[in-house]
Amino acid sequence: MDEKYNSPLFLFNAHLETVYPSLFRSVALQSYQRERIETDDQDFLDLDWLLQQSKKLVIISHGLEGNTNRCYIKGMSKAFFTNGFDTLAWNFRGCSEQMNLQLRFYHSGATDDLDRIVQHAIQKKQYEEIFLIGFSLGANLTLKYLGERTPNPILKKSIVFSAPVNLHSSCLQLSKPSNWMYANRFLKSLKNKIVQKSKIMEGINIKGIEKIDSLMQFDDHFTAPLHGFRDALDYYQQCSSLYFLKNIAIPTHIINAQNDPFLSEECYPIELLKKHPFITLAIPIHGGHVGFTQFNKNGLYWSEERALNFICTS
Repeated sequence: MDEKYNSPLFLFNAHLETVYPSLFRSVALQSYQRERIETDDQDFLDLDWLLQQSKKLVIISHGLEGNTNRCYIKGMSKAFFTNGFDTLAWNFRGCSEQMNLQLRFYHSGATDDLDRIVQHAIQKKQYEEIFLIGFSLGANLTLKYLGERTPNPILKKSIVFSAPVNLHSSCLQLSKPSNWMYANRFLKSLKNKIVQKSKIMEGINIKGIEKIDSLMQFDDHFTAPLHGFRDALDYYQQCSSLYFLKNIAIPTHIINAQNDPFLSEECYPIELLKKHPFITLAIPIHGGHVGFTQFNKNGLYWSEERALNFICTS
């Protein structure tokens, strides 16, 4: 399914489309209201709200090594808040300003934390409708979450962008020489977190960490064992949302740009979703990874317009 997105002329390749928003976009947004909640394992999650006593809420999940201050999160939060929604953007474990308390961090399949967020919002008994939005890792997390369980009736729709639904092949794609800039940046940030945590907590062996030079090696040495997986391949197999899509039972829209440098061929499951009763897949020619830059008078990016249109249309 194609959806028309016209990239600005000066963003003439996928890498420019991907990098430009993160470097140059600025979103004027009122301050979030920060709330810290406890998890079942005595850890914490930091939530950032925009509140206006609405009966409608969107919950927004960020990408790998992101947080609620990334422009794509703030842009989406602003778009929905301006249109009458409360918004809840949440920081994965270890992604807010303070290191989390347990050995585990976050990962692509940690749906227990997303469920904690959703249940917390439901328990407020304020909302009649809740919608889920996810980007990149947060997109895979959202899809896996929806495919794992019978949805609460209050969950109405979901829309995700740049979803690496096959984690193994996406990791291989991201590790290609043409994507060295991204992979190296992610790897450096992840290593720094591991080293930081090893200084304050026992149980993390960082010997040889300087020799790890790929995301898959990092997942093999740290992500998998810290989160109960046998190895990286086991982690990818168990956490790829591709294997959960068939069970999703609320209207869900996946938007993966054809030129997304992070996504493998397996992340465009056209045949699998062709007759799915609830999921639609859009593959615009351009957009990059979490890009979709757009210049207009209302300041909305194309992804924000698409999300508003999908969620607000009956």
